[in-house]
Amino acid sequence: MAIQAPASPRADREQLVAPAISESGLATPPADASDSPAVKKVLIIAYHFPPQSGSSGHLRTLKFCRYLSENGWLPFVLTTHPRAYEQRDASQLACIPPEVNVQRVFALDTRRHLSLRGRYPRWLALPDRWFSWILGALPAGLRTIRREKIDVIYATFPIASAVLIAWLLHRLTSKPWVVDIRDPMTEDDSPTANDDRMKWRVYRWLEKKAVQSAQRLVFNAPSAVRMYRERYPELPPERTVLILNGYDEEDFQGLAVPSALAVPANLGERPLRLVHMGVLYPLERDPRPFFNAVARLKREGKIDPTRLRIELRASGHDATYRPQLSDLGIEDLVHLLPSLPYQQALSDAAAADGLLLFQAASCNRQIPAKAYEYLRLGRPILALTSAAGDTSELLAAAGGATIVDLADTEAIYSALPDFLAKLSQGSLRGADAQTARRYSRREQAAEMARTLSSICR
Repeated sequence: MAIQAPASPRADREQLVAPAISESGLATPPADASDSPAVKKVLIIAYHFPPQSGSSGHLRTLKFCRYLSENGWLPFVLTTHPRAYEQRDASQLACIPPEVNVQRVFALDTRRHLSLRGRYPRWLALPDRWFSWILGALPAGLRTIRREKIDVIYATFPIASAVLIAWLLHRLTSKPWVVDIRDPMTEDDSPTANDDRMKWRVYRWLEKKAVQSAQRLVFNAPSAVRMYRERYPELPPERTVLILNGYDEEDFQGLAVPSALAVPANLGERPLRLVHMGVLYPLERDPRPFFNAVARLKREGKIDPTRLRIELRASGHDATYRPQLSDLGIEDLVHLLPSLPYQQALSDAAAADGLLLFQAASCNRQIPAKAYEYLRLGRPILALTSAAGDTSELLAAAGGATIVDLADTEAIYSALPDFLAKLSQGSLRGADAQTARRYSRREQAAEMARTLSSICR
């Protein structure tokens, strides 16, 4: 279902609530929002929210909304109009609980809507390309805070404008606020620090505002917590909270996952199938060393399309990778495939022989959300990531992963044939199901509810 822009600016400001959302994107508010004094209310400011797709970031916020109500918190979501999203998946709208109020405000993407031949003034993309939603989000947020008697404001990074909106609303209303930073806002060695110093300085300014005035800073990786405590020694430890990413067990019901310790079915009639789910950022998840290793193995006759098929599903950068694959002569081995609705993507990955994960050393303080989904799927994982990072630490503790440095072509060249041989023999085991269950979205939402309640107390 395609989501179209509303017919008028007034309609664009109306409240949207799932699941009763029409083709125009409009809906009516729920009739039974709780007014009980025992129920606390949180205003969640998030760019990533259904129907946004192409990034798994919306799942963290969506699952918080789904399970916070079990813990005495009623969410009110403030987000952008769907036109701001480059990719949309309308099927996720039905996953928004009916009791959750969703308000979508006018928003544009500077690169797509305000550029001339791909160029635009830098200030139109500060703090990010979606700065325009600040103009509608502030009055909409103020109305919601006053009308609904909101207890806490919550914002989620990595879209910096959401954090800026939350900080401004906090200043205007004195309501306590929480920042779900997730991944670090700034790192001295990040690509942003080197490529766009002005944007990095804005991020660092906003980060300092959050450290100074937010009641809680939430992270999803242990080393990010350590880094912020070192960077800001004045930050009390009790104001930092670790809430990992994870998976929702309900999303995995009915998936047929083959046994990890079994020879793949029909292997003589088909190639081994390796799958990567989701975005492959050219810097943070640069696949070129992997491509080079695959090309060398193909030239030496150690792999070929009859024995191996590599699928990169919804890379987000097909136009960048397609000529690279062609130049290396491996487009018959590595296939760039379009995105699928979330449930179908999980089902597709569950049927793979092995799963690929890419994470550069510049992201050592981050753990991609797909890592938890991979663990729950129980398939053997080839993790191309730094051994010194949080992702490697998680996978090593959970089991089921072969870890190779993403930047080391020679190491990948050496490790890939052995990984494929063990896959074909059925001698690789995926993560233990009991271990994977530690990362439940329901438990994470309970932890977030405890965090919010600690502020109110």
